[in-house]
Amino acid sequence: MVVTRTRSPIRSNVGLKAVMAVTGIILVLFLIAHMLGNLKVFTGETSFDHYAHWLRDIGKPLLPGVWFLWILRAVLVVAVVGHIAAATALALRARAARPVRYAHRAKVQGSYAARTMRWGGVIILLFVIYHLLDLTTGHLNPVGDPSNPYSNVVADFAPERWYVTLFYTLAIVSLGFHLRHGAFSAFRSLGQQTPKGERRARTAALVFAVALCAGYLVVPFAVLTGLVA
Repeated sequence: MVVTRTRSPIRSNVGLKAVMAVTGIILVLFLIAHMLGNLKVFTGETSFDHYAHWLRDIGKPLLPGVWFLWILRAVLVVAVVGHIAAATALALRARAARPVRYAHRAKVQGSYAARTMRWGGVIILLFVIYHLLDLTTGHLNPVGDPSNPYSNVVADFAPERWYVTLFYTLAIVSLGFHLRHGAFSAFRSLGQQTPKGERRARTAALVFAVALCAGYLVVPFAVLTGLVA
């Protein structure tokens, strides 16, 4: 008797795209919430520090200490790993589906965002690691005082540490390209396949990516120029 193994639905192309969509939504929602929290730096040191300490107290007394943040971090790690794994699997299957290169194949002109997804993802990953060691654990921050988040941010993007702002900008711009491509792909998956629909999808994806990038970049440049001190 021959036993036929069926592939799990989640491992099919449709399933992997669903994984990318769900994990992408989780990550985008976090990015929006994190951006809004960062913007509270413009409300002053007391307000920003109060917000940062409030994050540590979410869930009390049901959850002890900073458990909520660790649960959130665990969810984000799972989402990132799932997103990368699904994207990698789909890319490998697409390459395997066309194993032989054509001798006179014309060069495909994809969007800049699509062509830079790989190195952009590497930059973002390196930045996330640095960001955690900088503003979460404090190991790479000049102040490194968890009780004073506002001072950590101001010290981090001080003019003499311009290279940190440069790296931050590079990572956020890479994130913007990634979001623009991802949002456009999501709109297409929702049925925006007509020329008019694709134009709208491209515009919406661009506006969203630019708005999110601006929301993140305004903080370090405000510190760099002395607007926040």
